[in-house]
Amino acid sequence: METQKKRTWAEIRLGNLEHNVRNMQAQLPAGCRYLGVVKANAYGHGAVEVSRRLEALGVQNLAVACFDEAVQLRQAGITAEILILGPSPAFLAKNIAELGSVAQAVGSIRLAEALEAELSGTGLTLPVHIKLETGMGRTGFSNLAEAAKAMQLPHLDPQGVFTHFCVSDEPGNGFTGIQFDHFTRSIDMLEERSGKKFTIRHCTNSGAMVNYPQTYLDMVRPGIVQYGIYPAAEHGALSLRPVMRLMTRVAELTGHAVGDTISYGRTYTCDRPRIFAVLPIGYADGLHRALSNRLEVTIGGKKAKQCGRICMDMCMVDVTDLPDVQVGDEVEIFGDAQSIDVLARQAGTISYELLTAVSPRVPRVYLD
Repeated sequence: METQKKRTWAEIRLGNLEHNVRNMQAQLPAGCRYLGVVKANAYGHGAVEVSRRLEALGVQNLAVACFDEAVQLRQAGITAEILILGPSPAFLAKNIAELGSVAQAVGSIRLAEALEAELSGTGLTLPVHIKLETGMGRTGFSNLAEAAKAMQLPHLDPQGVFTHFCVSDEPGNGFTGIQFDHFTRSIDMLEERSGKKFTIRHCTNSGAMVNYPQTYLDMVRPGIVQYGIYPAAEHGALSLRPVMRLMTRVAELTGHAVGDTISYGRTYTCDRPRIFAVLPIGYADGLHRALSNRLEVTIGGKKAKQCGRICMDMCMVDVTDLPDVQVGDEVEIFGDAQSIDVLARQAGTISYELLTAVSPRVPRVYLD
């Protein structure tokens, strides 16, 4: 098997990705598009491989965070329409336009006019999605007069309009409804002021995909749920399967006496004779140091407690009561036996961070 030579690896189950996408597509009204969010290396899963599978599933729209991520997909032969969600430097306007079927999010008159200036005289038109600020407090037009002005610029083609929800993972929080109402009313006013109609209206992120089906509009853009992770405790109508399974193997078995201490800082002391499995995974691989003395891993279907501080390249787990463990045995950090959500709570963070933290030196192994 391909993993036999690997110290640590991430299994990416593309069959689970397909299951998740199909499950969400089945929830959509007729004519509503599905946009695959593949920014941040597809949340750590591998943007190119994930995009190829999404295209094979008929997904025609993808979203990235920046110009370089769009270039990576085009160079890999990905032909789907791409939306760059983050602001790009205006000097890249011509480059973006020349990529073909790549739209730029625009959330300020400053950026709109700077893009227009760069494109003037080139004969190029840049597709854009107008971003509206409805309460996220990040980027987006809050002045509709300025947004309407941006829509009139001759070298910008305002194909879409969108906003971003900030508490849609909280179904009892009324602020999402306020944002949605603000968004839809703003669209009506913008179209009236500009005399132009948007082809695509979108605002549904992962939380809204689960909790607010009334927000689906012309397109949805689920992020973390695409990879089989729910944004909060609610599952709604979705049945998801985790796509990533982070794996390592036992590199050494070491014996220790009562009073021996383990790892940096001597934060763990043996209270009886113990046997530890040394695992070749550490914080340089994306295993947060904050999980030290909290993490449990799975070996042969049984749990083993991690002890002492997690090192850059290794960590130690107690296998004293697992006498059958051998050097070379596979170990699951998260995936099937243990949800990444458990680790996120232990580390005081969110699953998004743990997924994207899995470092480039951890090879991705793609499975169906």
